Amino acid sequence: MKKIFLLALAVTMFIACQNKPQRYFEESAEIETLKKGITAYEAQDWATWKANFADTAKIFHNTNKGASPDQMLEGMKGMLSNFSSYGFSKEGGIYEMIIDKKGKTWVNYWNNWGGKAKITDENLVIPVHLTVEFVNGKITQEYAYYDTAGINKTLAGIEKAKAALEAETSEE
Repeated sequence: MKKIFLLALAVTMFIACQNKPQRYFEESAEIETLKKGITAYEAQDWATWKANFADTAKIFHNTNKGASPDQMLEGMKGMLSNFSSYGFSKEGGIYEMIIDKKGKTWVNYWNNWGGKAKITDENLVIPVHLTVEFVNGKITQEYAYYDTAGINKTLAGIEKAKAALEAETSEE
C-alpha cells in the first residue's frame, strides 16, 4: 500500500510539474511584429514602423522620460539624416519573448546597429538592447539601451567636417 501511495504521489507531482504555462518563446506573433518594425525602420518606411505602436505608446531610449512614437520618429529622422546607410546586423540578432509573472508580454532583442556617416564615411557599430511590451498585438512600451558616446563622437566629426567644408568654400 505504501508503494502504491508513493507511486501515486510521484505521478501526481510529475503531472503537476508538467502543467506550468510556457513563459519563454523564440517564435511568436509579437517577435514577428518587432522584426517587421525593424525592417521598416531600416527602410525608412515610417508609416509601417509607426503602425506597430498603440496610440498611447511610450518609447524610452536611454532615458526615464517617455516619448510618443511621433516624437521619437522626428528624433530618429534627424539623427539618421547624418548617415548614408544604417541598420542592424543581419547575423547574430537574438529575439525572445517572455510572459512575466504579472502576465505581461515582452519581447527582447539584442543586436549590433551599424551606420556609415555622411561626409566622414566613418563606420559606427554599437550594441543595442530593446525590451518591448505588447498588449493586444501592439507595442505599448519600448525601452532601448545603447552607448551614445560613439554616436555623439560621429555626429561631432560630421559637424566638424561640415564646418571645414564651409570654411573652404567661403575662402574660394
